[in-house]
Amino acid sequence: MEFSLEGREFIELNKLLKILRLVESGGMANTVIVEGYVKLNGQVEFQKRKKLRAGDQVDFDGQVLIDITA
Repeated sequence: MEFSLEGREFIELNKLLKILRLVESGGMANTVIVEGYVKLNGQVEFQKRKKLRAGDQVDFDGQVLIDITA
């Protein structure tokens, strides 16, 4: 799945999961992140508000999210 920063410098990890409707709510996004279900660039990421920038790759629930603005 691809996403675009649309001119922004970054997007926070929990917001990305919610915007792409991979989770039902922001609270659920925070939960799956702190419980270690999300990887950023191949490493488990525990920071809910980690800033994602161009070129970052997120893996969650069998989905690979790639920023097409990279």
